[in-house]
Amino acid sequence: MASSLVANRFAFVLLKTEKTVAKFHSFPLSERLRLRPCKFKTKNQFTTNCCVSSAHDEKYSNKQVISVTPPLYDYILRNVREPEILRQLREETAGMRGSQMQVSPDQAQLLAMLVQILGAQRCIEVGVYTGYSSLAIALVLPESGCLVACERDARSLEVAKKYYERAGVSHKVKIKHGLAADSLKALILNGEASSYDFAFVDAEKRMYQEYFELLLQLIRVGGIIVIDNVLWHGKVADQMVNDAKTISIRNFNKNLMEDERVSISMKEVQDA
Repeated sequence: MASSLVANRFAFVLLKTEKTVAKFHSFPLSERLRLRPCKFKTKNQFTTNCCVSSAHDEKYSNKQVISVTPPLYDYILRNVREPEILRQLREETAGMRGSQMQVSPDQAQLLAMLVQILGAQRCIEVGVYTGYSSLAIALVLPESGCLVACERDARSLEVAKKYYERAGVSHKVKIKHGLAADSLKALILNGEASSYDFAFVDAEKRMYQEYFELLLQLIRVGGIIVIDNVLWHGKVADQMVNDAKTISIRNFNKNLMEDERVSISMKEVQDA
């Protein structure tokens, strides 16, 4: 089976010793920069609008728990190697509707590094938007590499295509315009099961379980699947929040915990 990585924005999953899933969480940079420190009513109490906090508790093995403040995140970004072409795409996307969906430079750098560590040749992205993460991946793929990019929004795909061409990686990217589930099923029917090394999912949250099951068929044993938004801006830990998307992500996370086909890791990664 395939490996996977999932996070809010990411998480990783590995099938026993053969497959891995990872999860990550992140907040849009525009939201983070509006956050300010908040007062806590009780020890170890956090609110979704809190920017910085700390807690010491025996259940955390006396480890300090902190959030990323704007100054700290600025420092992180100053230590990201962001190619110029990615910077241009990020800045153009910032003025577009839905720009909060774009991954952050530090997140994209992690995705690219995972692809390099894995030695991936064939990758899948479910949810492309304007192509920041897919471009980061395509840039580090070998010339013979292939990234299947699944996206249903034609307008955002036009931006992505433009930057694939500018970066000289269009030959590595196979765009699938339409519903991602249909595109993944078509790959399976085309005999491409177990032929991909890496997948990144950042799309409709209520479809995560279906995407995951399809990707497990497509990703080889030892591969990685990364899934974004599994912490859903902290909502999954707030029992007062019970909207359909939050419930679906909670259920997805629970299913992964109980899924003995994969090994899993959940990590918080900042997002922009």
